[in-house]
Amino acid sequence: MCGSRWWSRRCSQSDDGYVTAEAAVVLPALVVLLGAALWAIAVAGAQVRCVDAARDAALAAARGEPDAAVVAAAKMAGPPGCDIEVSRQGDRVVVTVRARIGPASGALAAIPAPVAQSTAVAESETGG
Repeated sequence: MCGSRWWSRRCSQSDDGYVTAEAAVVLPALVVLLGAALWAIAVAGAQVRCVDAARDAALAAARGEPDAAVVAAAKMAGPPGCDIEVSRQGDRVVVTVRARIGPASGALAAIPAPVAQSTAVAESETGG
């Protein structure tokens, strides 16, 4: 079919290299997108761990356990390097867990490191 005049012009123009060039443009974008997705999953996981840590610590404090045991329970359930704050307001125990998520790297380094935080409140079972 390349024998006709129209087809001969079309067949002489080579498409070699276009696929390589398109792949060279698309692949880095896909790598950045994958990195962003994995980082978002890590942030969501840290948030879930903060929620679990605050809940566990509030229940331990409500049972009347000492603050050292409450903080230890939160540290065990929370993300690494989390900060725990325990306060008592009458018969209520309030526990706040905060964790700074490590900054992203590469093209995502411009995004500020987020902070995962959760607060749990429990009624004291010991009556104060």
